[in-house]
Amino acid sequence: MFSSDRLRRRMQTLLASADIHIGGAREWDLQVHDERFHARALAQGSLGLGESYMDGWWDTASLDGLLLRLIRARLDERVHGIGELLDGVRAHLFNLQRGRRSYVVGERHYDLGNDLYAAMLGRRLVYSCGYWRRAGDLDAAQEAKLDLCCRKLGLRPGMRLLDIGCGWGEMLKYAAERYGVSGVGVTISREQADYARHLCAGLPVEIRLQDYRELDERFDRIVSIGMFEHVGAKNYRTYFDVARRCLDADGLFLLHTIGSNVSRRRTDPWIARYIFPNSMLPSAAQIARASERRFVIEDWHGFGTDYDRTLQAWRDNVEAAWPRLPSRYDERFRRMWRFYLAGSMASFRARRIQLWQVVLSPEGVPGGYVAPR
Repeated sequence: MFSSDRLRRRMQTLLASADIHIGGAREWDLQVHDERFHARALAQGSLGLGESYMDGWWDTASLDGLLLRLIRARLDERVHGIGELLDGVRAHLFNLQRGRRSYVVGERHYDLGNDLYAAMLGRRLVYSCGYWRRAGDLDAAQEAKLDLCCRKLGLRPGMRLLDIGCGWGEMLKYAAERYGVSGVGVTISREQADYARHLCAGLPVEIRLQDYRELDERFDRIVSIGMFEHVGAKNYRTYFDVARRCLDADGLFLLHTIGSNVSRRRTDPWIARYIFPNSMLPSAAQIARASERRFVIEDWHGFGTDYDRTLQAWRDNVEAAWPRLPSRYDERFRRMWRFYLAGSMASFRARRIQLWQVVLSPEGVPGGYVAPR
């Protein structure tokens, strides 16, 4: 067995390579409250790091600053827990996003409560990256993103739009009101479906609690915002097959997704356990391979640094709202949520992960496609 002093020294050496000091005075330095932290983080990697923060074993004045330095130093690639290896084997052997499993993320994450998301997301419940090119605040950035999607799709009155993973219905509401389209939205979250139906009441919009694989009808345009991260590598081709059979021959499909620089078949173990079970970030190569022979890629637009700014706005909103939130969001949940948002900020800031909007067509746009920005 390793002594506690030896484990502490090993942790100090690792953190020093990321310019982080235990007990240091800088805002990103780490303050340890429980000496068991060292053994837990070294044995379990990111899972142990996140869980020990949730349990109050350590703190830092700048959580995103600390996690940014850990990622830049690639310490997450140097310290692995046995659970991470088992997750990899499980993802290889089983289709974790199929059948009943496909609804798990809806039940455990998106059904947490609309009060939490309403406090965090701003005027519109849009749980994806805003577009900050000409926006000065979160609400303006989210409206700009919705309008960008509509313009990229070339929406016109009378068109029928499918939203795969429609969330709380904001995209369909915006497109129906501003561009005169009708639409169908599918989600695996009961809370989202109920909210979206209320939000879109009186508009030519239908909201379904439905797995995307069950879709088999025609649309002029398809949009999917922040849903592809839940599809899983074993299902990428199926996902594009569904989109292809539902899209008119002269239609357009806009895929808005977080992406990874590296092709993987599993997600971070802490994220998988506490935030997005059975999730998986696609790489550019995986998207290209899965869409091959199904679509022509017309445009690929990256603006991942906008997600860092979006997440900062979400953090500010939710921190200001905590005193007013129901008691079921206890202190451990609060620390979990802080770790989630800060880790996401750090990952985008380090350019470890990206945000892409990909426009696809079934046969290629005659004369070429010109994307608005």
